[in-house]
Amino acid sequence: MRVEVAASHFVAGKPLDDPEGAPIPTLYPATGETIATLHGATDAIIEKAIASAVEAQREWAALAGVERGRVLRRAADIMRERNRELSELETFDTGKPLQETLVADAASGADALEYFGSLADAISGEAKEFGRDFAYTRREPLGVCVGIGAWNYPIQIASWKAAPALACGNAMVFKPSEMTPLSALRLAEILVEAGAPAGLFNVIQGLGDVGGKLISDPRVAKVSLTGSVPTGRKVYAGAAEGLRHVTMELGGKSPLIVFGDADIEDAIGGAMLGNFYSSGQICSNGTRVFVERGIRDKFVERLVERTRAIVIGDPMDEAVQMGPLVSSAQRDKVMGYIETGRTEGATLEIGGNVPNIQGFEDGCFIEPTVFSGVTDDMTIAREEIFGPVMSVLDFDSEDEVIDRANATEFGLAAGVFTRDITRAHRAVTRLQAGTCWINAYNLTPAGMPFGGVKASGFGRENAAAAIDSYSQVKSVYVGLGPVDSPY
Repeated sequence: MRVEVAASHFVAGKPLDDPEGAPIPTLYPATGETIATLHGATDAIIEKAIASAVEAQREWAALAGVERGRVLRRAADIMRERNRELSELETFDTGKPLQETLVADAASGADALEYFGSLADAISGEAKEFGRDFAYTRREPLGVCVGIGAWNYPIQIASWKAAPALACGNAMVFKPSEMTPLSALRLAEILVEAGAPAGLFNVIQGLGDVGGKLISDPRVAKVSLTGSVPTGRKVYAGAAEGLRHVTMELGGKSPLIVFGDADIEDAIGGAMLGNFYSSGQICSNGTRVFVERGIRDKFVERLVERTRAIVIGDPMDEAVQMGPLVSSAQRDKVMGYIETGRTEGATLEIGGNVPNIQGFEDGCFIEPTVFSGVTDDMTIAREEIFGPVMSVLDFDSEDEVIDRANATEFGLAAGVFTRDITRAHRAVTRLQAGTCWINAYNLTPAGMPFGGVKASGFGRENAAAAIDSYSQVKSVYVGLGPVDSPY
């Protein structure tokens, strides 16, 4: 099986390749087959990408916001028209079931482009009177931005970064994860088709060395990363060297708190979405599920029943609910955590094995896994696993569970399930997390800011808050009378 790719990169408005670049094989995680081979960006490709972005940005920033918005909205329309094609490509690239990609990947990217396309004309400053004089502010683009993507939501992440950046009048050079390089190329094509200037959104491939060259280039004004905490530290340090603007959307070990009065079916549904969707490969997942002791046994019993019914198999079958992990290395890492959970004394309630799926014996599958009897000091309760492994912990009081939920270096997300809405709001006020849900989990509409605190990063994706991350304020004082000077 092969996926047709016009070229490894999309630069200055067209596909571009350089066979001198290091080969990057793209594997279909369900079978282990190589479906495409791309090449990493050479220095010549990197130079052309940045130079063309500089040129396109000047042209783009000179347009009125309403004109930029039209292009972004046209791109959103094209993405929706081609949603199935883009979803199938995303499934081949990531292994995520088509049932998911049809609703959560390109569709979410289109939502972001539409949202910021509608907002582009409203990006402006403000005015303030000072007696006879006055001052006003202008909200101006930063220039050329670099986006560095993760492998779990390739086209969504590319769109979430491109949409606010372009709405503000910037250009972007985007480097996808080397593990999932394909769909961002299609986004670049779509933006040009929608009317974006050639070079406004360039996509180049490569490993960490390519990212390092991008973030250290003096023509780059801003870096936005979605990735792990270790990667974030390296990128942040590199960007700081040039005093560049930075947005970091990093990892998490998020708590999901289920109080005794919660609707238990809803709470279980939220916990399953927060652990098993995308085979658990979501940074905001609520992988520490704190359940009030009085309902713990009932919760676990019903959770196991519902987990047993999950359909695992061919990701291209729309009846399948769970596909493989992104790679054999990721599968092995997650299996290592499962073994550690066993040896440290957690109770394996269900899963924990590599399933034997006919025709997909070489795929990177893992059964959805639930541990109960987990304590705060266990490895599976402290470290980000990034796989379908749920840890269920007991608690007795609100104060206790809030303190335990906050006892982590991470602060990306948190969830609360309870019928007591007063307690729900009180709890999220005390939780140290950038994104919280009440009686829901992992819903991320384009109009809601998304991001973390503590080691989970800073800056926000989506909503009007993202405008602050991709623009800068210029203040202008206007004197309307003679200059009052003692000299």
